[in-house]
Amino acid sequence: MINKIAVKGIRVYAYHGCLTEETSVGGEFLVDVEIPCSFKDAAEKDDLSLTVDYVEINQIVIQEMAKSAKLIETIGYNMLNRIKKINATITSVFIEIKKINPPINGDVSYVSISVEG
Repeated sequence: MINKIAVKGIRVYAYHGCLTEETSVGGEFLVDVEIPCSFKDAAEKDDLSLTVDYVEINQIVIQEMAKSAKLIETIGYNMLNRIKKINATITSVFIEIKKINPPINGDVSYVSISVEG
């Protein structure tokens, strides 16, 4: 049986972008992480050590978002690689990063990237 751990709507203020304003003023981001995994044993034994700890996922997202980069694509891949190293039961991760109110010419709520692997 495959289940899914999801941590959605992680709000972070960060300094990512190619424009000077983005790296000096910063902006708001929302991050969603989904991890398909089997947590049947954890559920039956009520044991956190047998599953993926969403607190640890949240911490990784915050730490990676704190590292300034030009591309949120870079941040997404860095998160994916770190999360996959948490434990051997993680074989796949889906991440979506949304840049809220991006500085582009137009009325746009957000732009986003998603990475899965």
